[in-house]
Amino acid sequence: MNIPLELKKMLNGDEGSTKQKAARLVVDLASTAGANEFIKCSHAHVSGVSPLTGGHGLRRFLQDLSDDKNASVEIPTTLNSAGCDKEKMKEMDIQVNDFLEHQFEIIHSYSKLGIEAILSCTPYDRGIDVNGIGSWAESNAVAFSNSYTSLITNRESGLSALSTALTGWAPKWGLHIEGNRVPNIHVIVDCELEYISDWSILGDWIGKQIDPGWNLPWGMMPYITGLPENASLESKKALTAAAANYGCPILWADGITKTPNVDEDWVPQGELKFTKEELSSRYEELSPKGQVDLVVIGCPQASVGEVRATAAAVRSRMEFGEKIPDQRLWVFTSGHNHELLEQEGTLDILEEAGVLILKDTCPEVTPYNRIKYNHLLTNSLKAEHYLTSGLNRIPTSVMNIIDCVSHAFDPNLSKGKRPILGSKVKETFSTNKVHKNGNLISQGFGLPSQKEWSVKGKALVTDVPITYLGYVNRDTGVIEEPGHPLDGQSIEDTVLIYPKGSGSTVAPFVLMGLIYTGKGPKAIINNDVCPLTLPACSLLNLPYAYGMSDDLCIEINTGDEIEMKLIDGVVQLVVTERIV
Repeated sequence: MNIPLELKKMLNGDEGSTKQKAARLVVDLASTAGANEFIKCSHAHVSGVSPLTGGHGLRRFLQDLSDDKNASVEIPTTLNSAGCDKEKMKEMDIQVNDFLEHQFEIIHSYSKLGIEAILSCTPYDRGIDVNGIGSWAESNAVAFSNSYTSLITNRESGLSALSTALTGWAPKWGLHIEGNRVPNIHVIVDCELEYISDWSILGDWIGKQIDPGWNLPWGMMPYITGLPENASLESKKALTAAAANYGCPILWADGITKTPNVDEDWVPQGELKFTKEELSSRYEELSPKGQVDLVVIGCPQASVGEVRATAAAVRSRMEFGEKIPDQRLWVFTSGHNHELLEQEGTLDILEEAGVLILKDTCPEVTPYNRIKYNHLLTNSLKAEHYLTSGLNRIPTSVMNIIDCVSHAFDPNLSKGKRPILGSKVKETFSTNKVHKNGNLISQGFGLPSQKEWSVKGKALVTDVPITYLGYVNRDTGVIEEPGHPLDGQSIEDTVLIYPKGSGSTVAPFVLMGLIYTGKGPKAIINNDVCPLTLPACSLLNLPYAYGMSDDLCIEINTGDEIEMKLIDGVVQLVVTERIV
């Protein structure tokens, strides 16, 4: 591996402990990815800001970095959305003890490193020159920028993006390589998409169709045909944001994106058709059933166009003398867009109607007062995905913006008991696992930063990706995702084996928090390179293996006793006892 001299100096500790840690992670990522060289990045975007998402793991890690007074980023770096609008704390009625204090602590720690606190999950929507090689760790921003701009970035975790920001370097692998930017599934859209929410439903629906038998080393990368060519920024944003729920880092669409690099012999891993029936059935499934307590718009943070569309719907009701009661509509946008919308008067219209306008935060990273809010309505499947997860565990319904606004004005549009998450039908994830018997010896690789270790324990195994943020309880380590093969099982003190992580790029902070508190696994094995898992293992020295000679997600059963050792960079694994 050819390590640049600049990176070598950091690795040796010549520029302090913080950059040494960052350089070690960059090299570990390069090794697991099979990268032979490194690439200089021009911009980084770091996720993991809200105390709700980053939790104890984030605050503890940033405290560890604070000892190095000279640490600072090497390239322009921006910061993701926070967990609150500091100017609207009374209106948001956040009941979490010390939340604002913890939020200031996190932002201050990042700012000390030279990171620009734009507090936005849509850095592509504020005039940043998005081109060249980036290291971005907000899943919706990764998918948007790779798909619609000239920026190239892998789907980084908050930790890997921070490490690149501190060093200026990233492993050259994955989407950095032109030959890897090829679609792997074909999606045919055979219906009209009228509303922004239609595009959001489509993106989420595509992700739900993933088959564990498909070979998707860089995640789901669909080529979509049948979409209208005059797609708005808001429609494109809704599509990629929802697709990112399931690990999509890039997509192609005829007439909307550049043409994918495929020829007539291209054979996708799978072919899907999205019809009017699929769209209608998802709307029916997602429609509010019971009293709606709050309507939230802006996940990802609302663009200028999305806020204007909301204002237009609001204004049509105001003309009849109506007003939204009890600030039942919250609109989330970036500080940059907030300023533009304030100057043109759009915010005045919304506030006059009774809308609460929030900046620097977004619906999924905000803790809600559960005495008041136990059923939310939104136009975003990204919001629905995370709000219903363990992150907030709030029943969430989905409609288009016009219908969302109508429900904000009229609380009686949806009557009855509020839905309960436990009663919501969740699709069971596909799995190819069957019980295995017999002897098994397998060999793979460890991290360069981990020189030697030995682990014995019970395996916890799945061939379905694990989503840490929202679906692994950060206090207990129990997987809480209805439909997942490991739903209800704890990762604590196990040898955890799964293909890779999925979902939010804040995942490493959740895992770090579990490791800090003793609720994490004793070792992790991934089939594929996982930038959502590896960083926590690298920085906290949790035994980590990858590239095994057998597909251990299939060949090992949950409950099997295994032994594994790392010697001279090679991992040896033996199944010592099969579960009956």
